[in-house]
Amino acid sequence: MLDIECFTYLNRALESTISPIVIFASNRGICTIRGTDEIQAPHGIPTDLLDRLLIIRTLPYPVEEIRLIVRLRAKTEGLNVSDAALDALASEGEKSSLRYGLQLMTPASIVAKMQGRDQIDVKDITECGELFLDARRSAKIVREKGLFVQA
Repeated sequence: MLDIECFTYLNRALESTISPIVIFASNRGICTIRGTDEIQAPHGIPTDLLDRLLIIRTLPYPVEEIRLIVRLRAKTEGLNVSDAALDALASEGEKSSLRYGLQLMTPASIVAKMQGRDQIDVKDITECGELFLDARRSAKIVREKGLFVQA
């Protein structure tokens, strides 16, 4: 989300005697550096700065770990989730993102309560998955409908 002016400042700061430690986190591929018209670079970071970075690759959580995280979050929030619903949330987390899987729990608990149940079931997860889109599905709809406007 940084622009070319910020990268220029950071490059200069890294040259100083009291150089800061700078940590970037990015999931962007080859894209335009903000603040430029057409300069493309990996992660949207200028190559002169990118050459100075130590890049640490991270991997997505496996479905078993996502399931464990979802179970712990449900316990923390006092939610009763069936094993099948845990599997469905873990699957959604693997397909989309852990954040999206976790975000489905609250509306799913509301749907379950509205139907007179205290336990979240797969049908609650499915219903909420249809009501609330993840980032990929939302972006796809925006692209298909021609609603995307580049700044």
